[in-house]
Amino acid sequence: MSDALTANLVHFVRYLRSRGIGVVPQTAEDLATAVDIVGLADRSDLYAAFRALCVNRPTELPAFDDAFEYFFGFGGLVTAASRRPVAGSPKPASTPLRTTVPVVSTVGEDTVDLVGGSPAERLATRDFRDLSVDEKEEVRRIISKLRFVPADTRSRRWVGASSGSRPDLRRTLRRLARPEGDLMLLEMRSPKPRRRPLVVLADISGSMEQYSEMFLHFMHAAGGRLGRMEAFVFATRLTRITRQLRHKLPDEALRQVGHSVHDWSGGTRIGEILDEFNHTWARRVARGGPIGLVISDGWDTGDPDLLDRAMRRFALSMHRVVWLNPLASRPDFAPETRGMRTVLPYVDDFLAAGTLLDLREVVALLESIPVRR
Repeated sequence: MSDALTANLVHFVRYLRSRGIGVVPQTAEDLATAVDIVGLADRSDLYAAFRALCVNRPTELPAFDDAFEYFFGFGGLVTAASRRPVAGSPKPASTPLRTTVPVVSTVGEDTVDLVGGSPAERLATRDFRDLSVDEKEEVRRIISKLRFVPADTRSRRWVGASSGSRPDLRRTLRRLARPEGDLMLLEMRSPKPRRRPLVVLADISGSMEQYSEMFLHFMHAAGGRLGRMEAFVFATRLTRITRQLRHKLPDEALRQVGHSVHDWSGGTRIGEILDEFNHTWARRVARGGPIGLVISDGWDTGDPDLLDRAMRRFALSMHRVVWLNPLASRPDFAPETRGMRTVLPYVDDFLAAGTLLDLREVVALLESIPVRR
């Protein structure tokens, strides 16, 4: 086995540990032995062998599947059954105003021809504006396969539960008519879990032109998996694109978005846009405690006082506000623009969004949003 492949397996194990899977350094040697035994010809055998060595609990399957896809790029290997979310899976607590920019170790350019994982790993850390035409197509394919399992919240409806928090008198009385009714067992109920909605506002102004296409693909992938998502784009005006993004094919969805939006690459008046959303759309789409996801670099040419008032009201209508800035992954970045300084006090999570790895961190955040603030 080549040294490059061994190094790649070591990074794979480290990545699994960062996702909460209980692997140890010895696991890298076990994986290398598995490669010697099953070989690289049958990809499904390799996936099964790696999963047997790394996964100890059903709750670890989704994280392992994503890691395997990320490192080895075998999009068709992960079965639909293994990607189903597992009820009661642990979710890490979300921290206020998270600003960390993730960094993943790579193994160097000499490993590009490895089993297929190194090209995907290299693309994951490339800024969207630096991608070639072929690389953009590959990144769009990976985005379309991202797994979204957003955190649930509590519904106002109550359902029967063996260990609920309230007595269910209706079910208890109904049980009295059964043969075991003389035992008078008390039935319980608990709030029914539901999917927390997502409201996305994406900046398509001139300063965001190099990133807009990837973010629209990301929104299309999220809408196809989250179910309850409202999507808007803005530059000098606000345009709702929820209906257009419901099309199954991403290229057709983006074509319909292109026909519906008339202010591509224009200026940016974020305060006026948020104010319009608050007065026109908030009552319609901000029900059920949604997560407010704003994608923008923060360049604003409008009134800063209006932006402050509108952002405050927008934050009050959302369960949590997440701001994605594609420039934040650059080493010399600092949120010094007037717009960013104005909105940051009302933002709960501020994340980078200029690379594929950044988008994976966004998905991980959506999975960890707590039920209560």
